[in-house]
Amino acid sequence: MMLDTLEGATIVVTGVTGQVAEPVALALARANHVVGAARFRDQAARDRLEAGGVRCVPIDLVAGDVGGLPADAEYVLNFAVAKSNDWEADLDANVGGLALLAEHHRAARGFLHCSTTAVYKPMGHHVFAEGDPLGDNHAVWPFLRTYSIGKIAAEATARWAARRFGLPTVIARLSVPYGNRGGWPAVHLEMLRNGSAIPVHSDAPSVYHPIHEDDIVAMVPRLLAVAAVPATVVNWGGDEAVSIEDWCGELAALTGLEARFEPTDQTIDSVQIDLTKMHELVGGTTVDWRAGLRRMVEARHPELLRADGDGAA
Repeated sequence: MMLDTLEGATIVVTGVTGQVAEPVALALARANHVVGAARFRDQAARDRLEAGGVRCVPIDLVAGDVGGLPADAEYVLNFAVAKSNDWEADLDANVGGLALLAEHHRAARGFLHCSTTAVYKPMGHHVFAEGDPLGDNHAVWPFLRTYSIGKIAAEATARWAARRFGLPTVIARLSVPYGNRGGWPAVHLEMLRNGSAIPVHSDAPSVYHPIHEDDIVAMVPRLLAVAAVPATVVNWGGDEAVSIEDWCGELAALTGLEARFEPTDQTIDSVQIDLTKMHELVGGTTVDWRAGLRRMVEARHPELLRADGDGAA
């Protein structure tokens, strides 16, 4: 049975200052006791969270320091990710830290581990289902050289922890999140502003499944409802497959800015995903990608919106 809301629960959200986790924590805090976990190097983010009713507890997954979190939490949402490009530190955080986090919360009713579609082996325009081959999707991006491998290793750890502790777990492979807090389309908006050419894969088009933060928030309770032992693995993205070329074209139509593209092999390939399992388990998304992009521009750069900026036809 799908759950549409969570109420009165104690919920731990790690990586809570991040783009994806912050709106999730703030939304859940309206009706739950939410404990937000991060290093909290950004005081402004901590202030926003505390103002929204989130209790902030510093943790350090690299060092394995999770002892300040409530061991009796009913649900844990792990959005934390280390991507420093230091292999030892990132493996300690994403693998060792995750194992200690799961052990600390082994009595939880549900554990959501946020993974990524960047775990899939690049295969051109293949549409990836959950059982397809994994690989180093980000090998061509030297500034994120630990990312895909760290995420694959973290999935293995989450699967192990589900069996080891009898901890109901769901591993959700997130596509391209975006919204008022940012995301890849927001990065492209900034590139349009400064006139930069946008890298796209030479095997065009570069297709993903952008998912608005409102849909992410709405789907969290439903994902927790399908947590199981062994762990449930599911793709997580917006219902519509959209290319970088298309969403940048839409941003150009909304703003009047020019979208210029630079085809290259030195960028990540398309990762279009099969959402059959997601639809069966937790339903679909509701925010149309064009409407979502308009809302993003309104929130981040309202001065850029054209008076007639209704977007592309």
